[in-house]
Parts: sequence; structure tokens; C-alpha cells
Amino acid sequence: MNELNVKQQTFVDEYIKSGNAYQSAIKAGYSEKYAKARSHKLLENVGIKSAIDKRMEELKKEAIADQDEILRYLTSVIRGEITDQELIPIQVGRGEMEVEELEKRSDTNARTKAAELLGKRYRMWTDKVEAEVITPTFINDVPADD
Repeated sequence: MNELNVKQQTFVDEYIKSGNAYQSAIKAGYSEKYAKARSHKLLENVGIKSAIDKRMEELKKEAIADQDEILRYLTSVIRGEITDQELIPIQVGRGEMEVEELEKRSDTNARTKAAELLGKRYRMWTDKVEAEVITPTFINDVPADD
């Protein structure tokens, strides 16, 4: 695949921000006449399309938590490593209040819920039942009528 030139790379960056091919072409340094008539052609360029697709996939990965991240988060909640902030109003004078910030560990309910979710993930709460199935055997020993 060919490397993109500076204008094309700028077009890719601007297009990812705005989704507007015309405006992106102008910001990338293409003339207004070219942008008006042919900006859609830039999106058909294999190199540009590939660069846009690749960057969009990277952005998606950055924005969405994967399985590992979720499992690490649940584990840190269980261990009390995640803290919540609570604002506590304190009266300092007549009609005057200050707010104190207090950090506290996740409450027991949150930790229990995280433990439940992790337990479900690892199928710790699944009861194993052994069942023996006896299949009846049918014997056709009835004499046929002549």
C-alpha cells in the first residue's frame, strides 16, 4: 500500500473529526473548486479509505472497554481499590458553608455485585448435576399372526 502524502493524511485526520469530505478537503489544502467537484473521490482512494478504516478501528478500541479491562475493573472493585468521592457540607459560620471532599472505598453492595459478576463469568455459581439416564430397550417378540 502506498504511503499517503501530507494533504491526504491531513484529509484523513479532518474527515475523521468531521465526517464532511468537502470541508476536510479544504482544510487539507485542496482548492475549493477541487473540493467541490472531487472530494468524494478522495474517499474512494484505496490508501485514504484504508487509513480512515484503520484509524476508526483504533478509536473504537480506545473507546470501548474490552474483556480484560472489565475483569480488571471488577477485581479492583472487589479489592476495594476503587474509591468514591463524597462531598460533605460543613458549616463554618453564619450562613456560610464549605464543602469537604471525602474519599471512601466502594461500599459493600458494589463490591458484592462485582464479586457476583466475576463469579458468573467464571461459572462459579453453576450447580453440577449428574443424571443417569436409562433408555428403555424395546423388544419386538410378539408373534406375527399367520
